[in-house]
Amino acid sequence: CGYLLTTPFSKWKGCGLMLCVVDCVPVSWSWLRIPGVLQRLGFTYFVLSLLQTFWVQKEIPLTAVSCSDVVLYWPQWLVIILLETLWLCLTFLMPVPNCPTGYLGAGGIGDNGLYPNCTGGAAGYIDRWMFGDNMYRFPTCKEMYHTTQPFDPEGVLGTINSIVMGFLGMQVSWTIFCSSILSKCTRDGGFIPVNKNLWSLSYVMCMGCFSFLLLAGIYLVTDMKGWWAGQPFIYPGMNSIFVYVGHSLLGFYFPFSWEMRFQESHWEWLFQSLWGTALWVLIAYLLYRKKFFLKI
Repeated sequence: CGYLLTTPFSKWKGCGLMLCVVDCVPVSWSWLRIPGVLQRLGFTYFVLSLLQTFWVQKEIPLTAVSCSDVVLYWPQWLVIILLETLWLCLTFLMPVPNCPTGYLGAGGIGDNGLYPNCTGGAAGYIDRWMFGDNMYRFPTCKEMYHTTQPFDPEGVLGTINSIVMGFLGMQVSWTIFCSSILSKCTRDGGFIPVNKNLWSLSYVMCMGCFSFLLLAGIYLVTDMKGWWAGQPFIYPGMNSIFVYVGHSLLGFYFPFSWEMRFQESHWEWLFQSLWGTALWVLIAYLLYRKKFFLKI
Protein backbone atom coordinates (compact mmCIF):
# COMPACT_ATOMS: atom_id res chain seq x y z
CA CYS A 1 0.00 0.00 0.00
CA GLY A 2 2.89 2.37 0.62
CA TYR A 3 3.73 2.52 -3.08
CA LEU A 4 0.08 2.83 -4.07
CA LEU A 5 -0.52 5.71 -1.68
CA THR A 6 2.61 7.70 -2.47
CA THR A 7 2.85 7.26 -6.25
CA PRO A 8 0.48 8.99 -8.72
CA PHE A 9 -1.67 6.42 -10.48
CA SER A 10 -0.79 7.97 -13.84
CA LYS A 11 2.82 6.83 -13.30
CA TRP A 12 1.77 3.17 -13.42
CA LYS A 13 2.68 2.68 -17.06
CA GLY A 14 1.07 -0.72 -17.54
CA CYS A 15 -1.83 -0.69 -15.10
CA GLY A 16 -5.38 -1.22 -16.23
CA LEU A 17 -8.44 0.51 -14.87
CA MET A 18 -9.36 -2.48 -12.70
CA LEU A 19 -6.25 -1.97 -10.55
CA CYS A 20 -8.16 0.89 -8.91
CA VAL A 21 -10.13 -1.73 -7.04
CA VAL A 22 -7.63 -1.87 -4.20
CA ASP A 23 -8.78 -1.09 -0.67
CA CYS A 24 -5.81 1.12 0.15
CA VAL A 25 -6.16 3.37 -2.94
CA PRO A 26 -8.68 6.21 -2.92
CA VAL A 27 -10.15 6.35 -6.43
CA SER A 28 -10.22 9.78 -8.04
CA TRP A 29 -10.99 10.56 -11.67
CA SER A 30 -8.66 13.56 -11.49
CA TRP A 31 -5.55 11.33 -11.59
CA LEU A 32 -6.85 8.11 -13.13
CA ARG A 33 -5.04 7.07 -16.30
CA ILE A 34 -7.58 6.03 -18.92
CA PRO A 35 -5.32 4.57 -21.67
CA GLY A 36 -3.13 1.60 -20.82
CA VAL A 37 -1.50 -1.58 -22.04
CA LEU A 38 -4.31 -3.92 -21.00
CA GLN A 39 -6.94 -1.54 -22.35
CA ARG A 40 -5.15 -1.47 -25.69
CA LEU A 41 -4.84 -5.25 -25.82
CA GLY A 42 -8.50 -5.69 -24.96
CA PHE A 43 -9.70 -3.24 -27.61
CA THR A 44 -7.35 -4.68 -30.23
CA TYR A 45 -8.57 -8.23 -29.68
CA PHE A 46 -12.17 -7.00 -29.66
CA VAL A 47 -11.85 -5.42 -33.10
CA LEU A 48 -9.97 -8.41 -34.52
CA SER A 49 -12.57 -10.80 -33.12
CA LEU A 50 -15.30 -8.79 -34.87
CA LEU A 51 -13.41 -9.09 -38.15
CA GLN A 52 -13.11 -12.83 -37.69
CA THR A 53 -16.75 -13.18 -36.62
CA PHE A 54 -18.22 -11.42 -39.63
CA TRP A 55 -15.72 -12.40 -42.35
CA VAL A 56 -14.11 -15.65 -41.26
CA GLN A 57 -13.25 -18.31 -43.84
CA LYS A 58 -14.45 -21.67 -42.52
CA GLU A 59 -12.73 -23.59 -45.31
CA ILE A 60 -9.65 -22.70 -47.35
CA PRO A 61 -9.55 -24.25 -50.83
CA LEU A 62 -6.78 -26.80 -51.37
CA THR A 63 -5.90 -25.04 -54.61
CA ALA A 64 -5.23 -21.74 -52.82
CA VAL A 65 -2.25 -19.83 -54.20
CA SER A 66 0.35 -17.84 -52.29
CA CYS A 67 -1.72 -14.64 -52.30
CA SER A 68 -4.89 -16.39 -51.17
CA ASP A 69 -4.56 -14.90 -47.69
CA VAL A 70 -5.30 -11.53 -49.26
CA VAL A 71 -7.94 -12.69 -51.75
CA LEU A 72 -9.94 -14.79 -49.31
CA TYR A 73 -9.89 -12.16 -46.58
CA TRP A 74 -10.46 -9.09 -48.73
CA PRO A 75 -13.25 -7.64 -46.51
CA GLN A 76 -10.90 -7.72 -43.54
CA TRP A 77 -8.12 -6.20 -45.61
CA LEU A 78 -10.49 -3.42 -46.66
CA VAL A 79 -11.23 -2.54 -43.02
CA ILE A 80 -7.53 -2.61 -42.14
CA ILE A 81 -6.63 -0.40 -45.11
CA LEU A 82 -9.32 2.09 -44.09
CA LEU A 83 -7.99 2.14 -40.52
CA GLU A 84 -4.43 2.67 -41.72
CA THR A 85 -5.54 5.40 -44.09
CA LEU A 86 -7.18 7.12 -41.13
CA TRP A 87 -3.93 6.86 -39.13
CA LEU A 88 -1.85 8.24 -42.02
CA CYS A 89 -4.22 11.16 -42.61
CA LEU A 90 -4.43 12.13 -38.95
CA THR A 91 -0.68 11.73 -38.39
CA PHE A 92 0.59 13.60 -41.44
CA LEU A 93 -2.26 15.93 -42.45
CA MET A 94 -3.95 16.97 -39.21
CA PRO A 95 -3.01 20.55 -38.21
CA VAL A 96 -1.66 20.81 -34.66
CA PRO A 97 -1.57 24.30 -33.08
CA ASN A 98 1.93 25.84 -33.05
CA CYS A 99 3.46 22.66 -34.45
CA PRO A 100 4.55 21.60 -37.95
CA THR A 101 2.12 19.30 -39.74
CA GLY A 102 3.24 15.69 -39.68
CA TYR A 103 5.63 16.17 -36.76
CA LEU A 104 6.83 12.87 -35.26
CA GLY A 105 9.41 14.11 -32.77
CA ALA A 106 9.64 14.14 -29.00
CA GLY A 107 9.42 17.91 -28.50
CA GLY A 108 11.29 19.44 -25.60
CA ILE A 109 14.94 20.00 -26.50
CA GLY A 110 14.65 17.66 -29.48
CA ASP A 111 15.00 19.16 -32.97
CA ASN A 112 17.22 21.88 -31.44
CA GLY A 113 14.36 22.99 -29.20
CA LEU A 114 12.28 24.34 -32.10
CA TYR A 115 9.07 22.55 -31.08
CA PRO A 116 9.13 22.21 -27.27
CA ASN A 117 5.36 21.73 -26.86
CA CYS A 118 4.80 19.35 -29.79
CA THR A 119 5.53 16.02 -28.09
CA GLY A 120 4.11 13.20 -30.18
CA GLY A 121 2.68 15.46 -32.88
CA ALA A 122 -0.92 14.67 -33.81
CA ALA A 123 -0.98 11.56 -31.60
CA GLY A 124 -0.07 13.53 -28.48
CA TYR A 125 -2.44 16.37 -29.38
CA ILE A 126 -5.43 14.02 -29.80
CA ASP A 127 -4.73 12.24 -26.51
CA ARG A 128 -4.34 15.50 -24.56
CA TRP A 129 -7.58 16.78 -26.09
CA MET A 130 -9.50 13.59 -25.26
CA PHE A 131 -8.06 12.62 -21.88
CA GLY A 132 -6.59 15.82 -20.42
CA ASP A 133 -4.77 14.88 -17.21
CA ASN A 134 -6.09 11.30 -17.29
CA MET A 135 -3.12 9.91 -19.21
CA TYR A 136 0.49 8.88 -18.75
CA ARG A 137 2.47 11.87 -17.49
CA PHE A 138 5.93 10.32 -17.30
CA PRO A 139 6.84 9.28 -20.88
CA THR A 140 10.28 7.99 -21.77
CA CYS A 141 11.04 11.23 -23.59
CA LYS A 142 10.56 13.34 -20.44
CA GLU A 143 13.96 12.62 -18.93
CA MET A 144 15.92 12.52 -22.17
CA TYR A 145 14.34 15.48 -23.98
CA HIS A 146 13.07 17.45 -20.96
CA THR A 147 9.54 17.51 -22.32
CA THR A 148 6.74 19.20 -20.40
CA GLN A 149 3.77 17.79 -22.33
CA PRO A 150 2.25 14.45 -21.21
CA PHE A 151 2.33 11.70 -23.80
CA ASP A 152 0.72 8.27 -23.57
CA PRO A 153 2.41 5.44 -25.52
CA GLU A 154 -0.90 3.56 -25.41
CA GLY A 155 -2.92 6.43 -26.88
CA VAL A 156 -5.68 6.53 -29.50
CA LEU A 157 -3.70 6.74 -32.74
CA GLY A 158 -1.26 4.06 -31.65
CA THR A 159 -4.18 1.74 -30.91
CA ILE A 160 -5.17 1.90 -34.58
CA ASN A 161 -1.79 0.52 -35.53
CA SER A 162 -1.90 -2.09 -32.79
CA ILE A 163 -5.02 -3.44 -34.51
CA VAL A 164 -3.10 -3.45 -37.80
CA MET A 165 -0.20 -5.24 -36.12
CA GLY A 166 -2.53 -7.89 -34.70
CA PHE A 167 -4.04 -8.46 -38.12
CA LEU A 168 -0.60 -8.77 -39.68
CA GLY A 169 -0.14 -11.86 -37.52
CA MET A 170 -2.08 -13.66 -40.23
CA GLN A 171 -0.67 -11.73 -43.17
CA VAL A 172 3.06 -11.34 -42.72
CA SER A 173 4.79 -12.46 -45.87
CA TRP A 174 5.35 -8.94 -47.16
CA THR A 175 5.68 -6.88 -43.98
CA ILE A 176 9.49 -6.85 -43.75
CA PHE A 177 9.71 -5.55 -47.32
CA CYS A 178 7.29 -2.70 -46.57
CA SER A 179 8.99 -1.79 -43.28
CA SER A 180 12.37 -1.67 -45.02
CA ILE A 181 11.02 0.78 -47.59
CA LEU A 182 9.25 3.00 -45.04
CA SER A 183 12.29 3.25 -42.74
CA LYS A 184 14.92 3.05 -45.52
CA CYS A 185 16.61 0.44 -43.33
CA THR A 186 17.73 3.16 -40.89
CA ARG A 187 17.20 3.56 -37.16
CA ASP A 188 15.75 7.08 -37.06
CA GLY A 189 15.21 8.05 -40.70
CA GLY A 190 13.08 7.09 -43.67
CA PHE A 191 9.63 8.11 -44.83
CA ILE A 192 8.07 6.87 -41.56
CA PRO A 193 10.72 6.21 -38.88
CA VAL A 194 10.48 3.18 -36.60
CA ASN A 195 8.97 4.61 -33.39
CA LYS A 196 7.52 2.41 -30.66
CA ASN A 197 5.96 5.25 -28.63
CA LEU A 198 3.96 6.35 -31.68
CA TRP A 199 3.41 2.80 -32.91
CA SER A 200 4.30 4.02 -36.38
CA LEU A 201 3.41 2.00 -39.47
CA SER A 202 7.03 0.98 -40.04
CA TYR A 203 7.27 -0.18 -36.41
CA VAL A 204 4.20 -2.43 -36.53
CA MET A 205 5.29 -3.96 -39.83
CA CYS A 206 8.82 -4.59 -38.62
CA MET A 207 7.74 -6.07 -35.30
CA GLY A 208 4.92 -8.05 -36.91
CA CYS A 209 7.39 -9.66 -39.30
CA PHE A 210 10.02 -10.54 -36.70
CA SER A 211 7.35 -11.80 -34.30
CA PHE A 212 6.10 -14.14 -37.00
CA LEU A 213 9.62 -15.37 -37.78
CA LEU A 214 10.26 -15.99 -34.07
CA LEU A 215 6.95 -17.83 -33.72
CA ALA A 216 7.69 -19.93 -36.80
CA GLY A 217 11.14 -20.81 -35.42
CA ILE A 218 9.74 -21.80 -32.02
CA TYR A 219 6.99 -23.84 -33.68
CA LEU A 220 9.62 -25.73 -35.67
CA VAL A 221 11.81 -26.39 -32.63
CA THR A 222 9.08 -27.23 -30.10
CA ASP A 223 6.10 -28.69 -31.99
CA MET A 224 7.57 -30.19 -35.15
CA LYS A 225 11.04 -31.37 -34.05
CA GLY A 226 10.44 -31.69 -30.32
CA TRP A 227 13.93 -30.40 -29.52
CA TRP A 228 12.69 -28.09 -26.75
CA ALA A 229 9.52 -28.08 -24.62
CA GLY A 230 9.54 -24.34 -23.91
CA GLN A 231 10.89 -24.37 -20.34
CA PRO A 232 11.28 -22.17 -18.42
CA PHE A 233 9.32 -19.60 -20.43
CA ILE A 234 6.22 -21.77 -20.54
CA TYR A 235 5.59 -21.06 -16.83
CA PRO A 236 5.28 -17.24 -16.96
CA GLY A 237 3.42 -17.66 -20.24
CA MET A 238 0.71 -19.66 -18.48
CA ASN A 239 0.36 -16.96 -15.81
CA SER A 240 1.18 -13.91 -17.90
CA ILE A 241 -1.50 -11.64 -16.39
CA PHE A 242 -0.41 -12.44 -12.84
CA VAL A 243 3.25 -11.79 -13.68
CA TYR A 244 2.42 -8.59 -15.57
CA VAL A 245 0.29 -7.08 -12.81
CA GLY A 246 2.67 -8.29 -10.12
CA HIS A 247 5.62 -6.63 -11.82
CA SER A 248 3.62 -3.41 -12.24
CA LEU A 249 2.95 -3.30 -8.48
CA LEU A 250 6.19 -4.73 -7.06
CA GLY A 251 8.79 -4.15 -9.75
CA PHE A 252 10.22 -1.07 -7.98
CA TYR A 253 10.81 -2.93 -4.69
CA PHE A 254 13.51 -5.25 -3.38
CA PRO A 255 14.23 -8.05 -4.19
CA PHE A 256 13.06 -7.33 -7.75
CA SER A 257 15.05 -4.08 -7.97
CA TRP A 258 17.25 -1.89 -5.81
CA GLU A 259 18.93 1.50 -5.85
CA MET A 260 21.74 1.48 -8.37
CA ARG A 261 25.25 2.27 -7.20
CA PHE A 262 26.30 3.27 -10.72
CA GLN A 263 23.33 4.77 -12.54
CA GLU A 264 25.16 4.87 -15.86
CA SER A 265 26.33 1.26 -15.70
CA HIS A 266 24.64 -0.81 -18.39
CA TRP A 267 25.93 -4.01 -16.76
CA GLU A 268 24.24 -3.21 -13.47
CA TRP A 269 20.97 -2.41 -15.21
CA LEU A 270 21.26 -5.64 -17.22
CA PHE A 271 21.96 -7.71 -14.10
CA GLN A 272 19.00 -6.17 -12.25
CA SER A 273 16.68 -6.83 -15.18
CA LEU A 274 17.85 -10.43 -15.53
CA TRP A 275 17.56 -10.96 -11.76
CA GLY A 276 14.02 -9.58 -11.62
CA THR A 277 12.99 -11.67 -14.63
CA ALA A 278 14.46 -14.81 -13.07
CA LEU A 279 12.50 -14.19 -9.85
CA TRP A 280 9.22 -13.87 -11.74
CA VAL A 281 9.99 -17.04 -13.70
CA LEU A 282 10.58 -18.82 -10.38
CA ILE A 283 7.31 -17.46 -8.96
CA ALA A 284 5.46 -18.56 -12.09
CA TYR A 285 7.02 -22.03 -11.80
CA LEU A 286 5.88 -22.37 -8.17
CA LEU A 287 2.36 -21.29 -9.18
CA TYR A 288 2.47 -23.86 -11.97
CA ARG A 289 3.36 -26.56 -9.46
CA LYS A 290 0.38 -25.43 -7.34
CA LYS A 291 -1.84 -25.45 -10.47
CA PHE A 292 -2.76 -21.79 -9.93
CA PHE A 293 -3.53 -19.93 -13.17
CA LEU A 294 -4.96 -16.42 -13.34
CA LYS A 295 -7.13 -15.95 -16.42
CA ILE A 296 -9.30 -13.18 -17.85
